[in-house]
Amino acid sequence: MSLTNKEVYKKTLGFSIRQLIWDIISIIIFVVISGVGFVIAESTLNKGLIGLGIGVVIGGIVLAIISRYISYSYKAGQIAMMTKGVTGDNLEGDVVGEGKRIVKERFATVAAYFAVTGVIKSIFNQLGKAITSVGQSIGGDTGSAVGGTISSVINTIVAYLCDCCLGWVFYRKDVKASKATCEGAVLFFKHGKTLIKNLGRVFGLGAGSFILIGGVFFGISYAIMSCFPDAFSGLSREIIEAGSRLGRELPAWVSDVNVLTMVSAGILSVILWSIIHSTFVRPFVLVGVLRNYIDSGKDDIPSEESFAELDKKSDKFKKLHSEL
Repeated sequence: MSLTNKEVYKKTLGFSIRQLIWDIISIIIFVVISGVGFVIAESTLNKGLIGLGIGVVIGGIVLAIISRYISYSYKAGQIAMMTKGVTGDNLEGDVVGEGKRIVKERFATVAAYFAVTGVIKSIFNQLGKAITSVGQSIGGDTGSAVGGTISSVINTIVAYLCDCCLGWVFYRKDVKASKATCEGAVLFFKHGKTLIKNLGRVFGLGAGSFILIGGVFFGISYAIMSCFPDAFSGLSREIIEAGSRLGRELPAWVSDVNVLTMVSAGILSVILWSIIHSTFVRPFVLVGVLRNYIDSGKDDIPSEESFAELDKKSDKFKKLHSEL
């Protein structure tokens, strides 16, 4: 008897917890580096904003390196074990260790993993842009609004499709990763109606977690930041001075310390919500979407004829197909 979605989610939760720990460490490192840059530049050159910018850049590079490690070791491992769970295999013992082993077995190096995931993302992003262009072709403000809305929806769908396609690559372990990638891309177009039935759940849970989790984080962030009015007064002054030097007209709220504090709290709360959502909520949704994705292709594995059809829709897919 195969595991239920809830059982698969619970058994792979170890990956999520480890990702959260690394995300917290990453934020602390980013904040410390950015803060140090601001303090050093402000105390020595009275150019705190420039120091903050340098700190943000350095912190961003460090975050990118950590994120690369997490994606390879934990995100890919979680998708590998979810795939194993939804295809009928039991998940016992050291699930995290087994997931990391499968990833290294399928992708011997980090470079090989990112080569495949890069191709997956580029294929689905290209197809998504083609759909988005339908709204933009209307023209004018209406067309831009329709195109923007479609783009947001497509981007969310694409993110799930990329993960599902990676799951298919793990499932098709006996064929080359590049061929499995082509098969995974074709599946969406062969069984689109089956795969989109979970979209209500995707967007419903996403909106719900944003309102609840994001709202709580905003309240906490604003309460804490309000205790340091001098810091935000200094930040406001630096922004205004920088805008003046660049000849830029800044919005009035930049000079309002209270509003600037609220904006800063809002940005931080969105970042924190994104971490919690991607770590705990999104994997729960992904299990169901992944099961539908894998099931849709089990008994109808895409053929060369199917590849030829998608060749017409995506240059990036055609290039990958030609290299098989």
